[in-house]
Amino acid sequence: MSATTLSILCIIVVVLICTFIYNSLIGKRNQAENAFATIDVMLKKRYDLIPSLVTVVKQYAAHEKELFAQIVETRSKKYADMSDSDKMELDKSFGQASEKLMVIAESYPELKASDNFMQLQRAINETEEQLSAARRAYNAAVTDYNNKVESFPSNLIAGLFKFSRKKVYTYNHE
Repeated sequence: MSATTLSILCIIVVVLICTFIYNSLIGKRNQAENAFATIDVMLKKRYDLIPSLVTVVKQYAAHEKELFAQIVETRSKKYADMSDSDKMELDKSFGQASEKLMVIAESYPELKASDNFMQLQRAINETEEQLSAARRAYNAAVTDYNNKVESFPSNLIAGLFKFSRKKVYTYNHE
């Protein structure tokens, strides 16, 4: 085998390895984006459920105006116009408001016995469980992507093509 053939063969192998690494980075990034899309769907579902719950609770707890005003303000932005970080902040705000709403509901036995309230509470609890699972899936996908972006030799390709770390989804509504 001549030196030229060997050089060409080495170049082909390097190009194939770089292509494989690049495609792998694209796949990991797309997995993370897909996982966030799942969170997005659950956030939208909760975004749409909360006003119904507020309406039911309002009938029983008219004096809780401050909480209702907070929820209305939190929901005042059009969901479709929000950035991903706005949606994460909305998630935290709605988490806090939902907890307060449930505490208020505990004070009203007739509300807790209401079929509408019970149905909405079940729907919200189901959505919260799905959101929690979606957050875990997103964070796993982001961690996998970040590992690929930072590990050698894929970090060389990642740097060359401007792949950057993604932030994991932290949910702390305390």
